[in-house]
Parts: sequence; structure tokens; C-alpha cells
Amino acid sequence: MRLYHSRPTDPGHRRRRHGRGFRYLDPSGNPLRDPAETARIKALVIPPAWQDVWICTRANGHLQAVGTDTAGRRQYLYHPQFRAEQEQAKHEHVLDIAERLPDVRQAVDAHLGDRGLTRRRVLATAVRLLDLGFFRIGSDRYTEVNSSYGLTTLLREHSHCQAGAVVFTYPGKHGRELVQTVADPPTCRSLTALLRRRGGGGDRLFAYWERPAWQDVTGADVNAYLKEQAGVEITAKDFRTWHATVMAAVALAVSQPVARSESARKRAIARAAHEVAGYLGNTPAVCRASYINPRVIELYEEGVTVAATLPRLGDEGVYGVPATQGPTERAVLHMIRTGRPPGKT
Repeated sequence: MRLYHSRPTDPGHRRRRHGRGFRYLDPSGNPLRDPAETARIKALVIPPAWQDVWICTRANGHLQAVGTDTAGRRQYLYHPQFRAEQEQAKHEHVLDIAERLPDVRQAVDAHLGDRGLTRRRVLATAVRLLDLGFFRIGSDRYTEVNSSYGLTTLLREHSHCQAGAVVFTYPGKHGRELVQTVADPPTCRSLTALLRRRGGGGDRLFAYWERPAWQDVTGADVNAYLKEQAGVEITAKDFRTWHATVMAAVALAVSQPVARSESARKRAIARAAHEVAGYLGNTPAVCRASYINPRVIELYEEGVTVAATLPRLGDEGVYGVPATQGPTERAVLHMIRTGRPPGKT
């Protein structure tokens, strides 16, 4: 289907409360009487709590509905075909980023060795944590509205040093209490310096010294640093998406020898999504829908996994760095790109 690029400024249907349900008005403000059009709108399942709802008059509009949620945020419902195309483009972009990760990690390693809490050392520390701990980036708005924290909004009180590691304890998304431990020595040295810094800098954990004052790190700072090192647009969510994909690929490879029936394979896929959810702090459904590359699951169902690399898991390992980095990532990238197990071209 060829999609029409719709906009909320186009003439659209409106939704009004009517008894316990809703009625719909056409762009002229008259009651909508076309049963097929009404059925199409109901099939969109627009959340009842949305206010000021605009509904596209075209069934092939890429944007189908817009509304304001109870928190005052504008929300959007897109055509399923458009969502599928966007998801595919997202995962292709993440694969491109995965190919550049070795260069990004090399730059981060170098910048972690800077003396003092320079901008690039502090941003390198933040990126290393994204790469190790699967943090969300965080935003001031979420902290103010929901009292939840992400990497850039963490306070110094949310972390402490313990037995050569740094432990983070903080309220995350949906109020979940999250505990994450980082043992990577260069990162721990930077975090210790941030925790012990003197001369102000506020309560935020991440701040760098740039004369004449301390500057709090923002999500935009981290994304700009990532772009500088990678040479392409890259965000914190791209890290989470790639790590989720690699973890799922490893979990499915481990289960392959015993998952011989279709029902066993379905259980293995559910377990893999549950394992990824535990790391990311999302639900298994969200992990499967938004983070795990669907090609990993499709290939698993065809009998293609990275099982051949499992005996070498951690061969290039560094203390404090996940064993899935390095050869396993390369194997997952090869598998997705070629549709074949590692070692086959």
C-alpha cells in the first residue's frame, strides 16, 4: 500500500464524549454516519483518556490519530505499515552503529584516561556506563514529573563505592527501584572522582569542569559526544537496542539444543525476552516489540543461531566488561546481515 503523508493540520475527524462512549464528527463538524469509517476509527483503539483527538480521514494516512494524554503530552498513532517500515529502518541503523562500536569504544578508552574531570572524560564515563549497564539516558522532565531517574539525571546520593565497584541504587521508570553495579576499573576511577569532587557542581553525579563553572551533563551532551566519535547519529537508545539484540541471540543459542518442538521454541523465545527485560528494566513484551531485532527470532525459528561462538564467549574479555562484547557481537552482526551462522558466508 502506498501511504499518504498525513498531518494533524489536515482536515480530520474529531472525537466527542457521548454517554459512556464516544461519537465522531467529520471535518465539517457533522456526525459521522459511515459505518465502515466508524469501524476503522474504532479499530485504531485510541486511548479513552486522550483529549483533543484528531483522526485522519484517510485509511492510508501514515499518521492515523493524535491526542493529548493525561500528562499533557501529545501522543501519536501511526499506520501499522508505517510502524513496520520505521522499525525495520531503526534496526538497520542499529546494525550500522554496531559496526562502528569498536571505534567508539577505543575513543572512550582514551578519553577515560584524561586528567581531571574534563568534558570528554565525563562524557566518556557516561557512554561507558551506557555500554556496560544498559542505563536509560534520563531527562529533566521525567525526573520532575515522575520522580524517576536516568543516567544524566542521577544524583550523587544514588551511587556509592563498594569493594572496588560502584553501585547505583535509584528509582527508574514506573517507580521501579533499580540496582546496577559497575566494576570496570577506568569507569570506577572516573565515578569515584565525580563522587568526591569539591568546589560545588550541584547534586548531579555527572558534571564536568569548564571554566569558570561546573556544567551538568545533559542527554544532548551525551548524544553529541556519541556522534563525534561514531561519525553518525547515535543515541543512548541505540545502545540498549543493540545490547538487547545480542543478549537475545545468546539466550536463544543456549536453548537451541533442547528446543526441538515448536512449543519448546516458543518457550525459549519467551525466556529470552524475559531475560532481556531483566537487564533493561522493561517488560518482555516491550523488549520484543521495541528492542530485540526480530530477525534474530526469525533466524532462530529457522535453526540459525550463534551457538558456534558460545565456547569462545569472553575470549577477549576484560574485567568488568560483559562477555557478550567483542566476538559474540561480531557473530550476531554477521548472522543478521547474512542470515547464516557464524563461520559461514
